Amino acid sequence: MGRIDDVINVAGHRLSTGSMEEVIAAHPDVAECAVIGVADEVKGQLPMGFVVLKAGAERGQEEMERELAALVRERIGPVAAFRRAVVVSRLPKTRSGKILRATMRDIADGNPYTTPSTIEDPAALPEIARTLADGGGH
Repeated sequence: MGRIDDVINVAGHRLSTGSMEEVIAAHPDVAECAVIGVADEVKGQLPMGFVVLKAGAERGQEEMERELAALVRERIGPVAAFRRAVVVSRLPKTRSGKILRATMRDIADGNPYTTPSTIEDPAALPEIARTLADGGGH
């Protein structure tokens, strides 16, 4: 992992989003992924995964969500409370290849966000917002 790991607080448990990303990335149909902590009234934060499927992978949203939740539960444990995975066509990145996790968190939490000037493809952020608005990840 080339980044300082994000830690989220789920019902008083400090959990690493990076370790969840490692588990999700191990799925044979996942090309790329990012896990962020989104606000939750009961637990403080809950992990939400965004996954880009490998070319040719024919998997539905619910099927991937179920499989990834089971994988995280098996490898990290039920305390991770990972249940939400959203299949997207691409992840928003800077020109240097860093995933814009903080901006994705703002979108998922329903907060206003600004498009960073360093973004590689500005159309990626509205795609994430539309996917979430259309029920991706519930």
